[in-house]
Amino acid sequence: MARWAEVRAAAPDLADRVEARFAIRKHKTLATLRKDGSPRISGIETAFEDGEIYLGMMPDSRKLDDLRRDPRLALHSPTDDPPLDRPSGWGGEAKIAGRALEVSGETLPVAGAGRMRVDVTEVVLTYLDEAGSRLVVESWHPGRGRQRLERA
Repeated sequence: MARWAEVRAAAPDLADRVEARFAIRKHKTLATLRKDGSPRISGIETAFEDGEIYLGMMPDSRKLDDLRRDPRLALHSPTDDPPLDRPSGWGGEAKIAGRALEVSGETLPVAGAGRMRVDVTEVVLTYLDEAGSRLVVESWHPGRGRQRLERA
């Protein structure tokens, strides 16, 4: 697992583009695991601050309960549609997988709320090549580094 600062140091241009995809809208999508192991999808706000990725959750929220029980998570950036006349103009989508670690010792806006830091296990950026004819999947994993895959 890695802190966001490690991703940024290893692949700064990828980190910039991933952060840009997450910044296009306020609300992102978080996947957690329920008690029975089935997935739960929730809206979430994220913050890239001081070399970390942070998540904030209201007290007694299901996603907070999920992460306190099983810290595995996946984050998905907001998405937008490509321009109809120029598919290669699609900014793509970003995904981050990892584990949530509760941050203690901070003043939270609401009693019982949760603030989590994400330890990163995977970063993926998906977009179209300049011609708009091939899907490009760039990824980064701790210990394996960066990979690029293109699909027709």
